[in-house]
Amino acid sequence: MARVRMADVAREAGVSVSTVSLALSGAPSRIPEATRDLVRRTAAEIGYRPNSLARGLRTRRTDTIGLVSDQIATTPFAGLMLRGAQQAAREAGRILLLVDTEGDVEAETEAIRALADHQVDTMIYASMWHREVDRPAALPPGTVFLDCVPRGGGPAVVPDETQGAGLAMAELLGAGHTRIGYVGADEVLHPEVPAAAGLRRTAYRSALESAGIAPGPALEAQGAISAPGGRAAATTLLDRPEGERPTALFCFNDRMAAGAIAAARAHGLEIPADVSIVGFDDQPSLAADLDPPLTTIALPHLEMGAWAVRTAVRLLEAEETGAEEGTTLIPCALVRRGTVAAPTAR
Repeated sequence: MARVRMADVAREAGVSVSTVSLALSGAPSRIPEATRDLVRRTAAEIGYRPNSLARGLRTRRTDTIGLVSDQIATTPFAGLMLRGAQQAAREAGRILLLVDTEGDVEAETEAIRALADHQVDTMIYASMWHREVDRPAALPPGTVFLDCVPRGGGPAVVPDETQGAGLAMAELLGAGHTRIGYVGADEVLHPEVPAAAGLRRTAYRSALESAGIAPGPALEAQGAISAPGGRAAATTLLDRPEGERPTALFCFNDRMAAGAIAAARAHGLEIPADVSIVGFDDQPSLAADLDPPLTTIALPHLEMGAWAVRTAVRLLEAEETGAEEGTTLIPCALVRRGTVAAPTAR
């Protein structure tokens, strides 16, 4: 199909090409409003779309946003994060260009340079884990950081891990549990998750202290961030004598919670009658499909993706770098399902 040109609009509307150009640009001119309306209506009727490349050469804007990620496109959460970003980009009249580097530093530098060569208006740098990152030297001013915080400061958005973990603990404490174990991430095995791991563990301890319960190492165990890792860590806690065994477990994430459910069953415990379990992440195709379905904390990936794009556009339109902006925390949400109940007398 041949591309509809500005000359075609001019012929159909009965005006000059220069009139069409001025009417569609929105620039101030002496063209009557009725003529502007006629040109816009004609352009819509015959399917005219402005040449974005030519417009970009004039305005130095391409209406594109580059999103560079380490591995988010290969995680279960990519769909929500990218959906939020794409929706916000669409609302702003922009196109989102995604490059996933799979954690390769050399590929990351090449990706940033390639996006710059394609003259994207601004960039977003995204991480699969909430963590601190070194700012890649090739990133332009005004870059927004998604699910990570750049060392040295800059505009960033991350989940409110402390608030989310507080919700999980409030759910268990509110159900009447006082012996709550923590199935945490082993930070030696997983150095990539220090921010999330540290904040969730600290919030667990703070919630106990606020409830007048002394936290202690006997009710904490760490493991690999996986179902087997969660099972091993939970087994350590559930092996304690019955009067000292936790009646509830708060797990670093849903995969570890799945392992905790298996550990409880191996001990002959029913969920949630004998032990309650709360996860973190609300991982698609996992949390809701466990037996019983897992009560968990949902990470705000959709909201974070949208925030990153809106902030990048705002800084771009204000011609600001965002250097003075700090980190924005997006609240998490409690998702109640079937793994929490009041402790039994047993």
